[in-house]
Amino acid sequence: MKGTRQVFTRMAILSLLCCALLAMSARRSAAQTPTAPQAISTLTVRVTGVRNATGNLCVTLQRDANVIDVRTVEVDAKTLTGQVVFDKLPQGAYSVSVLHDENMNGKLDFDSMGMPVEGYGASNNPEKRMGPPNSEETIFPLKQPQVTTEIKLIYWP
Repeated sequence: MKGTRQVFTRMAILSLLCCALLAMSARRSAAQTPTAPQAISTLTVRVTGVRNATGNLCVTLQRDANVIDVRTVEVDAKTLTGQVVFDKLPQGAYSVSVLHDENMNGKLDFDSMGMPVEGYGASNNPEKRMGPPNSEETIFPLKQPQVTTEIKLIYWP
């Protein structure tokens, strides 16, 4: 019986040593495996169709339904356009929304009938209709090092 215990004890010790060696080997292998650098892009958003130079443009960048960045941009009074550049973005799927915040209160304002009184727009320029576009309509791939997208603002009469 004593010999059997010694055999089991030695086997247990050998098993532990093997597990420890495997774990160290895996750690060393993972540390030596180079990770590929993640591709990054620069996104330029050009806003057109601005009806006046009053107020500013609020440009919101989203990825996976999460807000990544919000920028406020002045309207170019000569061209009635605006532009913002988002750099060092990991490549993937994004969407952009824009608000022409004419009274600079930080939100889209509505009249008594529930119609927007300020301009708005989204990436892929979904058609004008009642209610906001669904997120699938506004998602676009960011796969190139340099991408430019143009958003035309929508105004209701």
